[in-house]
Amino acid sequence: MDDPGPTLALFPLHTVLVPGAALGLRVFEPRYLDLLRDCGRSGATFGVCLILEGAEAGAPAMPAAYGTEALIEDFDRDPDGLLALRVRGARRFHVRRTRVRDNGLVVAGIDWLDDDPEEPLQPQHALLGELLQRILEQVGTDVAAIPKPRFDDAAWVGWRLAELLPLSDAQRQGVLQETDPHLRLQQLLEFVSEE
Repeated sequence: MDDPGPTLALFPLHTVLVPGAALGLRVFEPRYLDLLRDCGRSGATFGVCLILEGAEAGAPAMPAAYGTEALIEDFDRDPDGLLALRVRGARRFHVRRTRVRDNGLVVAGIDWLDDDPEEPLQPQHALLGELLQRILEQVGTDVAAIPKPRFDDAAWVGWRLAELLPLSDAQRQGVLQETDPHLRLQQLLEFVSEE
């Protein structure tokens, strides 16, 4: 019998989570409260995928075939009494198949994508490292606290730009699915040039 491989419960959203990015969630549906309870007990994680068809609440939505593992960083109750989470994107994955549990939770058989290699920015993308520094300064990040080599790391620059630039969900999903950090930067450069 074929090895089914790893499985991951999915939290489909109308947004794309990229590696290293933070995302705030408000959780109220029983299927997701159950999922988070399971994560708390077992230390498991869950996956965030862009919704291709459907809604965030109600009937199970159809998720994109690529997503990002979400690590829970913090949780609390918001003023409305709902569970408020802060998660951070970790590893990327490709969905091979999905099934829907009785409670409506979508569980996927996945393949983890390889981690990005550490490679320097190519000359044609050097401007993107400078653009990222300016954006981070504008949003109030202490750029001096970020190690200088980060701004020359093609993968890190690409993911931070994918997180911070005003991209459409479709554009951000395309960046997430690209496995080559230099081709990812090329996509981002084309998006920036169009504006």
